[in-house]
Amino acid sequence: MRDRIVEAGQLAIVDPYRAVTHNKGIMNGIDSVVLATGNDWRAIEAGAHAYASRSGQYRSLSTWSKAKNGDLIGSLTVPLPIGTVGGSINIHPAAQFSKLLLGCQNAKELESIIVSVGLGQNFSALKALVTEGIQKGHMGLQAKALAISAGAKGKEINYVADQLKQRKNMDFANAKEILMQIQKQPF
Repeated sequence: MRDRIVEAGQLAIVDPYRAVTHNKGIMNGIDSVVLATGNDWRAIEAGAHAYASRSGQYRSLSTWSKAKNGDLIGSLTVPLPIGTVGGSINIHPAAQFSKLLLGCQNAKELESIIVSVGLGQNFSALKALVTEGIQKGHMGLQAKALAISAGAKGKEINYVADQLKQRKNMDFANAKEILMQIQKQPF
């Protein structure tokens, strides 16, 4: 899996279309933290994409490599003009709570948290991509969400989700039907 993640990372360095997908995932994580802390996510997003294009070709913001001892090493470089004081950050209760929750004392610590979240997002997406595949992973989550929405609990959730994935239409009505069928018989 490590070697496949490294290869997927290398592909995003040479293929701008793959890089866009990587960076979108990275920015999903980054934008969430930036927004929660009262910073300007649009400025961060614009700066990150400009930085990804600095060589004249759009490239991934992350790099993945193998350490001498075999460990996977991920690195993320992105410009982050982040603040922890001033403007709405000082008066917005959600921004203040986020800062408290994250335990960051200054902009440097907040930058580290933000980059860690972005790299974590990228790792999760790459892991899914090189193992079961993004689409299959999303479909599995969707099936479980439908099972829960239909009222499945405990062991019923995985059973309903597995049965739902075998149906032509994976929707709420089918999830409800499967759940009603298993609830009629001992599970």
